[in-house]
Amino acid sequence: MSITLNDQDALTLRLAAWGAVSLMSAAGAAGSAHKAATHGSIALTAATGQVGHVITKAPKGVKYGKTVAELADQVLPALTAAVNLLKRQDPAEAGNFRRTVIVAVEAASRSHQGEPGPTMTEMARKITEALDAA
Repeated sequence: MSITLNDQDALTLRLAAWGAVSLMSAAGAAGSAHKAATHGSIALTAATGQVGHVITKAPKGVKYGKTVAELADQVLPALTAAVNLLKRQDPAEAGNFRRTVIVAVEAASRSHQGEPGPTMTEMARKITEALDAA
């Protein structure tokens, strides 16, 4: 099956995926936010399938929130919207998107020495919850 995305749909997918990595980076700022962002970004650029072709490029011109709370207010609903959008067109691609974001979140959280802290763990939970809300 094939999906058809207009520019706004593609932006929603990019905002959601790259925003999830940004949230993990912000949540891990006490450790190495740069490492978290790098590891998460590598996972997104390695995505495959039709979704992979869309989210490989980071969104351009997006004004993210200046605080973690503002960023979460943008990204968490976008994650749910992205999965809903894809489910309507191709449930397999919705699953691919969900798995890709989870891999990116896990990669970002593994950028720390040892176990991720409670803030990163909680952010990963919120991201997964937003993906599953669809």
